[in-house]
Parts: sequence; structure tokens; C-alpha cells
Amino acid sequence: MTGLFVRVALDHPLPALYDYRYPADAAPPSPGMLVRVPFGRRDAVGLICEVTAHSDVPAERLKSVEAVCTACPPLSEPWLALAAFAADYYQRGLGEVALPALPQALRDPSRWARLLAPQERYRLLAAGRDALPDALPARAQALRRLAAALVETGELDLADARALHPKAVATLDAWREAGWVEHRVIEFGAAAGSPAANAAGAADDADGIAVSVPTLSDEQADAVEAIAAARGFAPFLLHGVTGSGKTEVYLRALARLLDREPDAQALVLVPEINLTPQFEAAFRARFASLADDTIVTLHSGLAEGERARSWLAAHTGRARIVLGTRLAVLASLPRLAMIVVDEEHDPAYKQQEGLRYSARDLAVWRAKQLGLPVVLGSATPSLESWWQSEQGRYRRLTLSRRAVADAVLPAVRLIDLEEERRRGRASFEGLSGPLVAALKARVERGEQSLVFLNRRGYAPVLSCDACGWVAGCPRCSAYVVLHKPERTLRCHHCGWESRIPRACPDCGNVDIAPMGRGTQRVEEALATAVPGARVLRIDADSTRRKGSAQALFSDVHAGEVDILVGTQMIAKGHDFQRVSLVGVLNADNALFSHDFRAGERLFAQLMQVSGRAGRAGLPGEVLVQTRYPRHALYHALARHDYIGFANAQLAERRDAHLPPFVYQALLRAEGRTLEAALAFLQQAADALAGIPAAERVTAYDAVPMTIVKVMNVHRAQLLVESASRAALQATLREWQPALRALRGVLRWNLEVDPLDI
Repeated sequence: MTGLFVRVALDHPLPALYDYRYPADAAPPSPGMLVRVPFGRRDAVGLICEVTAHSDVPAERLKSVEAVCTACPPLSEPWLALAAFAADYYQRGLGEVALPALPQALRDPSRWARLLAPQERYRLLAAGRDALPDALPARAQALRRLAAALVETGELDLADARALHPKAVATLDAWREAGWVEHRVIEFGAAAGSPAANAAGAADDADGIAVSVPTLSDEQADAVEAIAAARGFAPFLLHGVTGSGKTEVYLRALARLLDREPDAQALVLVPEINLTPQFEAAFRARFASLADDTIVTLHSGLAEGERARSWLAAHTGRARIVLGTRLAVLASLPRLAMIVVDEEHDPAYKQQEGLRYSARDLAVWRAKQLGLPVVLGSATPSLESWWQSEQGRYRRLTLSRRAVADAVLPAVRLIDLEEERRRGRASFEGLSGPLVAALKARVERGEQSLVFLNRRGYAPVLSCDACGWVAGCPRCSAYVVLHKPERTLRCHHCGWESRIPRACPDCGNVDIAPMGRGTQRVEEALATAVPGARVLRIDADSTRRKGSAQALFSDVHAGEVDILVGTQMIAKGHDFQRVSLVGVLNADNALFSHDFRAGERLFAQLMQVSGRAGRAGLPGEVLVQTRYPRHALYHALARHDYIGFANAQLAERRDAHLPPFVYQALLRAEGRTLEAALAFLQQAADALAGIPAAERVTAYDAVPMTIVKVMNVHRAQLLVESASRAALQATLREWQPALRALRGVLRWNLEVDPLDI
């Protein structure tokens, strides 16, 4: 059959491309264009991957493309190659990679015209920032909402402004005439050509306020020079102790790049959404001569319209610097010239649903594909990256000292809880006497403290000591967590909630009690143990509302908090200038985990949270409560000896034949019963016998997962590994058809390079 046809990738589990007849009266097709096509009984948005003059699909079965998104430039050939590589390596269909990588708004044809139309924007000027708060009547709520949004964001587009005030256009025009805002129209696809700010000296922000630029240390200067001098693919591992100024190295290297190549684009990845505001503020202050829309953020916390506009700014080349979390690694950047991955060790870079990709690994592959430098920064690099640098595949750049002249790494002291108990020294709700005394001393001196406990809620268990009843989730094989402020029991796996029972449901005993401690309980205890201290808790429960995390961190930076209690949200990336003490609670649990990566993660976590102390010249101290003070991990922590710890861990991994010396994949199955899930995995293991490449692959026995049941679904897993990445990939590729033919489970998924086993 002849004519003009396109092969389209759809967000569908099967890896196939689907043939469609291309309309003769439409714009000429090209790979990378978005189209609307019929698929089954519904319409779907797909991506053209191939254009051909022939189709093997019978004419009566061939359907036609219904609409073409011609206003959006096609995705580039390198981007399509990136999506194809990710699909092949992570064993997914091309459409399962390409379509979810696009903003949701672009996958809705009804929004194409509005998204791609010229944008009217209103930007707040310095005069407006000073005048607006006092110029508005107290009862004019809509006006105040509009003004508050302008002050918070600095700029609003017309659609957002109209959502805040019914007469937004007239109001904003009046403010424009008063000199409070400026109006501009951005044509879709128009490139911004402002030069980069010169980071070698002082920069000016948009309102003419000087932004000081710190003097580089010799180590920082050498790192900047090495990155700036790189040409072609050049992977760097920037190993810098906490507070050594890794962000300053990123800023200087990017400034050198943009001075050299004014049209270049850069991608900067951070592990968590709550780190993006401070990074964005630092980048906007340093690159103030760039237009506002040339520094954009991309993460899942953005509203769909905002995310789409940021993505389009990157796709059309308007955005020079894109800051984002892991999903940003798949953003379309046609002039990408440098990639930075901050805190590259963080597990958050590994997606745990859908396409289970590693953003760090894809960033390195993308840099190699395009021939450009990639900088992986961390105080505690992943053992995979450290091993690459040990082998000479990554060039290691070291920052061994803190950037502030009088700032030194904090002293680490271990509090032996068993010794405290033997000597009869009092503790209060898990807070040892030495820790409480240290906290009181900091409050008296006007300094801040940080108490780290990586467990949210009030208590992990609610139990009855009369009959042994323990509150469990009816849908999961897990205990429910007590959340005292909300007076609820909550499952952290499925979200099930119930009120706290008045008595034991089994024996009627009213004396039921919480066991263990979470951040809520520690917050409560600190209010009693350190009277008068201003205590603030930051965790996933206290930061549910949009913008709440940024507001809470602002309170800490403003000095309105004496003791900050939190989970891993406070452990990395934040520059707390007044924190001089860090207390660590309940770290011992990770020492005995079945996960071989638990020690690596604990050490990284403790190094990161320890680094929050003593960053601005104040003497820093870290107190770690433990029952195992002689453990090698704690001794390495006390010496701030990442290198010694990493080399010891690598030696153990080599002897045990564990990553990075072998390559792994994990097949998970979910069934209505555990027996069904295990039976499916056994059949899957049997299917390996007919695959030639599987001779070099080891398949272990299928076992239940740690949390066997979630949402009434039973889960099991099967681990396969090989010393050859090529052999493992070939096996997985041939294994897939056999897996799709198996029945008996609700669903299954295959994860390459798993982090949680």
C-alpha cells in the first residue's frame, strides 16, 4: 500500500509504533511532530517517529491522523534518540518514555492553540514593589490577591492574572501607567538573546542592586578552569565537602559557558523540589542580566500551565538555564551545552514508578551523546560514580575545605546510649542528657540547632501491652503510624486512615500506648526539655501545602527558629548560617538493614546533615546518639573520611559480587495472593532457560517483598544479575515477549539497575 504514512509512538505498554495515513492537505510531516490520532475507541496524542511512503497495514485497518500540532517545533533528532535509548535500556515502549516526558498540557490537543499563542506578561518593577502594599484599600481582596501574586512571583501572564481578578487587564494597565509594572508580549518561538552576566566580578540584579560574588579558593578556581576548558564529552565528579562552595563552581562554570556561547543552554538538576527555590534565587541573582524567562524551573510541583510554559521556553531555546528535578533530564533543549547534577548520590534521582530511570545516568548518557561536559557534584558521591572516577572514566575535582575562610567541618561526637543507661543518666523521650544540655547552651547563645530523625509522624507503632495487639493497616502488611496532632492512625504505604481507638479492639484495655518516636513526638518533647525554645518541624506532613516548605525554611534563615526538627528534607542542600549544633536520633536501624546499600545511604545522610552545622564561621558540633559507638561507619563519620569509607565499601562489594561490579535487574509481580505472584515469577525464571544470553546471567529465587501486601495486593520479586551489562540487556530484551505471554498476576514490572531490593 502506497501514499504518505507516519509511524507514531503512543503512551501504551506495547513497544510497537502504529501506522497512520497522513492527510495530504496537512503540513509536511517530520519526526518529532505531535499529532492527534484515533486509537481504539478514543483519541490519543502521539509522536511521529518515522515518515514513510509505504505501510504493511491493510487499507481497511489503516486510520488517518486527525490533527497536527504545527505551531510547536518538532522535537529534535537527538531528543528522539535519547527517548529511544531510555526505552531500550529500561525495557519500555518508546511511547511510554516520550509522551510522559512532555507536559500534560501538550498532550491535550484542545490546549494547543492557547499554549502556543503569544503570551502577554506583566512584570513588577521596583517602584511597584514599594508602592503597591500601601496603595490598595484594605477591603479590596481581589486587588490584594493580584498584588500579592505579583510580589511573590515577580511576573504574571495574562491568564493567571485574570484568574485572580476579573478586571485584571484594566488594573494592570493602570499600574503600568503609574510605573509599577511593565507589559510585554512574548511571541512563541522567539529566542531571547541577552548575554550572560559576568561572574568574575559583581553582578547587578534587575533593579540595579549589586550582588556580591565571593572570591574563589584555589581549589574552586581550578575546578572552574577545568570545566570551562573542557570540550566534547567530559564527565567530572566534583567531590566537595559540605559547605565547600560547589554551587559557586556551578555558577562560575555556567557563566563562562554563556559568555563564550551566548545562545547555549544548560541543565541543572537537583534531587528534590524543595531545593529549587534557593537554587533559582541564586541563579537569578547571579545571572540578573538574562531576561526573566531565560531561567526556568521544571518539576512536578508546578501547575500544568506553568510547567508547559517552562518546557516550551526550553524547547524553543528561550530558556538558557533550566533548573529541575529528575524529570527535567528528559526536557527538550536544542542547544544544550552543559549538564550539572547536584547531590548526584541522592536516591531521588531514580524514578520508582512507570519508567524507572536514573536521571543521573541519563544525564551522563545525554552528555556523551551530544559531546558536552557533565558535572556530578556531591560531598558523598554514589559508589558507582566514585568507582568510575577511581577507574579514570570520570575526572575527579576535589574541594577539601569549606568556602568561608573561618568555617571548618564540625566536630562529631558519639553519645553511647548504653553507657548513658549503665550510669543511670536520665534521658527525656529519647533525648539524651548531653544532647539536651547542648541544645540549651545553643539557645542561650542565640544560635540554632538541628535535630534529625528520619521518621515522620508521632510514633511508628500503637500497641496494647496487655494482649500484644499492634495497630496494623487492614490493606497492607505494615503497621500504621500515629499522627497525634490530627488524632489519626495513617498508613504510609496506601494512605488508609482511621481515628485513634479509645481502647484496645482485642481486649478492651484503655491503656494503649505509642512505641517509638517520630518527628512529631520529638517536637513535643523538645518543647518540654528546652523551655522557651522556638521549635519548628519540617517534614512531609508539615509541608503538604504548596509553598509551605519555602515559607518554613525562610523562618529558619530569618533566625525565627531556635531548634529545627526534621527528616531528610532538612539534611541536604540548605545553607543554614546560624546552625551550630546537629543532633542525630535513631540512626542505628539502618546498620542492620537487609539492603546492601543501607550503609552507603546512612553514611551519606549523616555526612549531609552534619554539614549543616558550622557553615558561617560558628564552631559546629554534631552529636550522634547510638548504641554502637565502635561501628566503623561512625568512626569514618567522626573523621569526615568519605574516601576511606567508600574504598572499604567498594572492597566489600567486590568480594560479594555486588554493584558496581555486577549489573542487576529486578522483576516484580503483584497478585491477588502471594502464591500467584510467586508462581508467576517461577514461570518467568523457567522462561530464561531458552534464552542463549541467559547463560551469563544469574537468576535468584523469587521471594516476597519486604512489605508483602499493599492495598490488598501481594508483591514478590525476582533478582537477575550478570557481570556483563550487554549480556543482561540481551537477556532482558529476549525475556520480555515471554513475560507478556504469562498470565496469573494483576501486573508486573521490570526495573533495570534497581536501588531498592
